[in-house]
Amino acid sequence: MTAPAGYATDAARDRARSIEEGARAHYRDARYYDQTYRCRAHDVRWYVDLALRHRGPVLELGAGTGRVALALARRGIEVVAVDRMASMIRRGRERLAREPRRVRDRVTWVRADLRRLRLGRRFPLVIAPFNVFMHLYSRRDVERALRVVREHLTARGLFAFDVLLPDPGELARHPDRVYRGRPFRHPSDGRTYRYAERFAYDHARQVQFVTIAFQDVARPGRIVEHVLSHRQFFPRELEALLHYNGFRVLAHWGGFGREALDASSVSQVVVTRPIRGDRRGRDVG
Repeated sequence: MTAPAGYATDAARDRARSIEEGARAHYRDARYYDQTYRCRAHDVRWYVDLALRHRGPVLELGAGTGRVALALARRGIEVVAVDRMASMIRRGRERLAREPRRVRDRVTWVRADLRRLRLGRRFPLVIAPFNVFMHLYSRRDVERALRVVREHLTARGLFAFDVLLPDPGELARHPDRVYRGRPFRHPSDGRTYRYAERFAYDHARQVQFVTIAFQDVARPGRIVEHVLSHRQFFPRELEALLHYNGFRVLAHWGGFGREALDASSVSQVVVTRPIRGDRRGRDVG
């Protein structure tokens, strides 16, 4: 059977819109975001320790509401916090306003897409915590982002980031299966909601879609859904993308405790440095 004219193009556009919506929807309600990840601290400690060893200033890509940036500033590190979502920056500024003056003076917020950032300065440390690079869905996205990182790093600077380790079993979950969580009180409206998730994996694009549903307990017929889309990066693929975009991998761990990367790993924690070539293009870094 021949597909109708324009069908393939329309389907591709629909997928692109779904991916882009999945890059934004989860971050529109910054108060809910803060409540959801309020207990996540192990990665914060790791990034703070790294910054203390290499000093600032630090450029943070995908800073969100300042979970890492504020922790850095409290320890005396200057940080430029970049995010493209106005909702996250507003919330970050609200949180920062409650800090002492010495902490407030160390954080500069910048609203920008990390693929197009141009600050005109360089940093000894650039970081992209908590799966930020999983919102780069194509090779071109990754190339643009890594070019931005290179342009903002000093010659001996470090780039550190983390992404999830793809789990084949989780990626194979049936898209109709529903995974339910505990009811919770939403911080934005004070109402109690039941929480559920469904997962679907696009094998061709290596993108996992998580459909998150909120059902109002007082009004069961009222259900709100949004999608979170995450690009999956397998370890050797990630290493190749870094290498061919001018980065040498210094460390590639399976967790923030420097664990080996294995089947039990949840995250990939990566530390890189730009390759410094000699006149023949060989790495001398």
